[in-house]
Amino acid sequence: MAIRKKSTKSPPVLSHEFVLQNHADIVSCVAMVFLLGLMFEITAKASIIFVTLQYNVTLPATEEQATESAFLYYYGIKDLATVFFYMLVAIIIHAIIQEYVLDKINRRMHFSKTKHSKFNESGQLSAFYLFSCVWGTFILISENYISDPTILWRAYPHNLMTFQMKFFYISQLAYWFHAFPELYFQKTKKEDIPRQLVYIGLYLFHIAGAYLLNLNHLGLVLLVLHYFVEFLFHISRLFYFSDEKYQKGAENQKLDFSTGNFNVLAVRIAVLASICITQAFMMWKFINFQLRRWREHSTFQAPTVKKKPTVTKGRSSRKGTENGVNGTVTSNGADSPRNRKEKSS
Repeated sequence: MAIRKKSTKSPPVLSHEFVLQNHADIVSCVAMVFLLGLMFEITAKASIIFVTLQYNVTLPATEEQATESAFLYYYGIKDLATVFFYMLVAIIIHAIIQEYVLDKINRRMHFSKTKHSKFNESGQLSAFYLFSCVWGTFILISENYISDPTILWRAYPHNLMTFQMKFFYISQLAYWFHAFPELYFQKTKKEDIPRQLVYIGLYLFHIAGAYLLNLNHLGLVLLVLHYFVEFLFHISRLFYFSDEKYQKGAENQKLDFSTGNFNVLAVRIAVLASICITQAFMMWKFINFQLRRWREHSTFQAPTVKKKPTVTKGRSSRKGTENGVNGTVTSNGADSPRNRKEKSS
């Protein structure tokens, strides 16, 4: 009787592209459920919370401001449902960019696993930063923040937002929330997960803080500036990975005054230290300025304490009140004890 040997072949390993496409299909189906819910009257009330912006307010038109009514928005707990839906949309867009752009470049360049993951990260973030920077700049121009910068702090708190302002913040929160499941979809290495979690958490903390504390005007300006710098960084990293000549350009680290090459460790540390010292000095000046204003404001607002007149009890006090004080004539016309003494003398 022949004994059959058990097969030692391992199960087929799913490719990275297949895994991403599979998850993208599942997310697309979930997003379609919310969209199809708008077509039926029974489910429309629930689906509209996820798809459209909530908490709208209609301001009547005035002769000074506008000829038409203004539709503004404020935030609330229902925004979490809207953020969830657009998080699904962000996952779908992420998969499209990965499949039709980045994966094709990766096949041609034959990157290693480390370069492959960093190239995908910079490719996704550069596309997001460019889109957000252009969109945020358009909002700044359309709402006259550039022509009139006082709008950034005038009439605070900015409880009401325009449609594009609120949709911008909803999209920002949705994108950074979508980065959590992408850590699993992209099969991020375990040693890189803590760094990614801190990176994502900082963005969510600051964007949500500006949104909830009614600092949306100032937050928009800071996001546009920060995203522009991040876009330049990730574009530079894409060029660094795409061509070897860019990788060799940083290898010349010899001090040479004749050619003007100062790419040495000591100079880099000195420049970085000067930047950090300047930033620390500016922060110290800003904190002192705010503390001085707070002291002046608290001193000005301190109430003045008035001394209450002391009242003595007893017969002598009532008698002194009737006869007057220090020789003055009382209300009944009688002389004080001092006047009577002068008359008798």
